[in-house]
Amino acid sequence: MTPNLSVVICVYNGADTLADCLRALQQQTFPRDQIEIIVVDDGSTDDSAAIARRFPVRVEQGPHRGLAAARNIGWRAAQSEWVAFTDDDCAPTRHWLQFLWCAIQQPSERVLGAAGRIIGFPSAADPPRYVELRGGFNTDAHLSHPQFPYAPMGNALYRRAALEQVNGLDERYSSYESCDLHTRLRQNYGGAFYYEPRAIVLHRHYNTWAEYFRQQRSYGRGMAQFMWHYRAQVQWSFQKEIVEWGKVFSYAGAAILPSSDERALLRRGDFIKHLALRVGFAQTYWSRQERMRW
Repeated sequence: MTPNLSVVICVYNGADTLADCLRALQQQTFPRDQIEIIVVDDGSTDDSAAIARRFPVRVEQGPHRGLAAARNIGWRAAQSEWVAFTDDDCAPTRHWLQFLWCAIQQPSERVLGAAGRIIGFPSAADPPRYVELRGGFNTDAHLSHPQFPYAPMGNALYRRAALEQVNGLDERYSSYESCDLHTRLRQNYGGAFYYEPRAIVLHRHYNTWAEYFRQQRSYGRGMAQFMWHYRAQVQWSFQKEIVEWGKVFSYAGAAILPSSDERALLRRGDFIKHLALRVGFAQTYWSRQERMRW
C-alpha cells in the first residue's frame, strides 16, 4: 500500500539528537501504516546511519554535499504524494503530521502544501533564549513576507509533484535554499499554502554564541546568493551595504550598555546576529567567483 505521507529527515553527524527525533515520529497520532520515514545520511562520520537503522525507517546515504542535496535525495526517494520535512535536531509533537494532513484537505482548490510552528526546546542558555525572544523561527512571520514568503523546512509539507516540477532544491545554496524553493514553487506550480500553528516541531537552538555566529554567517552567505540570483527583483548596491554596516556599529554601541535583563540579552544578540549576517553576506555577494556560479 502506498503511504499517504513521506517524512524526510536529513542528518549530518547528528548522532546526539537523531534518536530523539525518530522516537518522536514513532509516537505520531497519524496512522503509522500510512507514514513512510526516510532518513538521509549526508556523509556522516559518526554513528548517525547506525542509529537510524535501529528504527523502522528507510536509510538513504550519500557523500557530504549539504542540506539541499540531502533533501533532494529524500523527496526523490519518497513514494507518497505528500512529503513532510523536519531535521535531526527537531522533535515533532504527537499531532504534528495529523494537523498538517488536515490542513491540506481542501477539495475545492489546488493545494501546494502547509507548514507549522517551530519552537525552541526550553533552555537557560542565552542564545536559545534570544532566538525565542526575537522569533527567529516564526513560520508565520516568514510566510508573511510581502515579496518572498517561505516556510522553514524544519516543519513543512509539500506536494511531491510540485517538487518534481521545479527539480527540487537548488544545491548551490549555502543556506536560504528553502526560500528559493518556495519562490520557485509559487511561480511555477502555484496553489494554496497553509499555516497550521497546531502542527508543532521542537527545535534545539545553538547553545553558544560561537555556534550561533557561524549559523548566522551561513545565513548571510545564503542571503547574498539569493539576492544575487534574484537581482532583477532585489537590487543592491555598495552604498546600501555601507548603510547596513553602519547599523552594525549602532548595534555594537547598544550592546555595551550596562544592564543584566532581557533587554541586554536582546541588544547583545542583535549585535552578534547582524555582524555575522553582514560578514557572511559581504564575503559572498561581492565575490566575483561566487557571482559566476549564478
